[in-house]
Amino acid sequence: MSREPRGPNEKLGAVLALAGISNAGLARRVNDLGAQRGLTLRYDKTSVARWVTKGMVPQGSAPHLIAAAISGKLGRPVPLHEIGLADTDPAPEIGLAFPRDVPGAVDSATALYRLDVTPGKGIWQSLAGSFAVSAYAGPVSRWLISQVDASVAREAPAPQEGAGGRVGHSDVSKLREAAEEARRWDSKYGGGDWRSSMVPECLRTDAAPLLLGSYSDEVGRSLFRATAELTRLAGWMAFDTGQQEAAQRYYIQALRLARAAADVPLGGYVLASMSLQATYRGFAEEGVDLAQAALERNRQWATARTRSFFHLVEARALAKAGDAAGCGHALAAAESWLERAREGDDDPGWLDFYAHDRLAADAAECYIDLKVPGQVRRFTEQALSEPTEEFVRSHGLRLVVAAVAELESGNLDAACAVGSRALEVAGRISSARTTDYVRDLLHRLAPYEHEPLVKELQERARTVLTAPA
Repeated sequence: MSREPRGPNEKLGAVLALAGISNAGLARRVNDLGAQRGLTLRYDKTSVARWVTKGMVPQGSAPHLIAAAISGKLGRPVPLHEIGLADTDPAPEIGLAFPRDVPGAVDSATALYRLDVTPGKGIWQSLAGSFAVSAYAGPVSRWLISQVDASVAREAPAPQEGAGGRVGHSDVSKLREAAEEARRWDSKYGGGDWRSSMVPECLRTDAAPLLLGSYSDEVGRSLFRATAELTRLAGWMAFDTGQQEAAQRYYIQALRLARAAADVPLGGYVLASMSLQATYRGFAEEGVDLAQAALERNRQWATARTRSFFHLVEARALAKAGDAAGCGHALAAAESWLERAREGDDDPGWLDFYAHDRLAADAAECYIDLKVPGQVRRFTEQALSEPTEEFVRSHGLRLVVAAVAELESGNLDAACAVGSRALEVAGRISSARTTDYVRDLLHRLAPYEHEPLVKELQERARTVLTAPA
């Protein structure tokens, strides 16, 4: 149902004409985007005509989906105000702000933690389709200008609901341990596993009261660091399950908290996460900018292994943008810095997943985007040389990439064999990204759908594709 009519929505009509989208075309795009987010929508050309000529306003997430559908056609972000639906956003600012002062940063982060503890439901469903890569511009600019707050000490606050008492190192240690355990859950079971959903709950019930408590500058820095790690993890898990709107808000708050922690490498890691999201969502140029922002401010701060990873993320974005030369340079830099890494370096704990096999895996994906199957096969063989139970999702993604490489090289039987192995792994984890990779493989196999091996693989894939992420 739509809300009461408000008169013709001339803005929406004008943008539809500019984009060259018919009423039926918009309805189809909105329904499809809704289906990708688990929503069952049945809009048609009559629905769109009512939105335009009578100003009727669709409820729930539909306004954001309309904006996303038009954005996809125009190739740029389309804010709600441009299509006359600005007043339909249920929470336009929560989680998107990057306050200049520390008290504001605390308020902004804790407001996000209270918003909802279950991404994919409630308010997040209303915000479905509201992801806009342009929302990263302001936060990144402020982080680049000043990455360290002068002081984060907090005196005893006035009595308020949810505020904690005096915070000590033992309180921070609990958050740090929660972050370490959550990273292991995510790598092994995927962002949609029930254990991963405990991260937003931890932020709401454990981290928020501590942030609202009192602490010295030293303890405060550690508190902000641990909370920033957990917040980035919440964003990464939301990204892995397809909840881009939640992920974006968590990432922005994680970046602000990293500044309060005076942890420049961690801020770079958040930017790298933003870059991967932007690249995955089809905004490769912005992905390049975000990765290079991570590199720019870490020249004097990050370890060799950390800088290597940032260059690898840069390579992923450059490959998606079709810049083969730039991608080659970034991959060479990533390999060079990784070779300089030494046992005993002060590498951050959140980078424990990164080694030569991860570099090879991402290099393989770069060459898929650049359509160089020979290189894909070479790097995929390196990436799969040491499979591990510790990083199950990564292993599954690498198998899908290997299947694509075999297919692109003309080896259909081998592609199906490796694809079958990938399905076995994908069935053990809860990850929307993994199912997206499987869908991409099936799309590439579509021209051979009458082949028995392909039919068998398609049948097996149905279970994976219909499983909740």
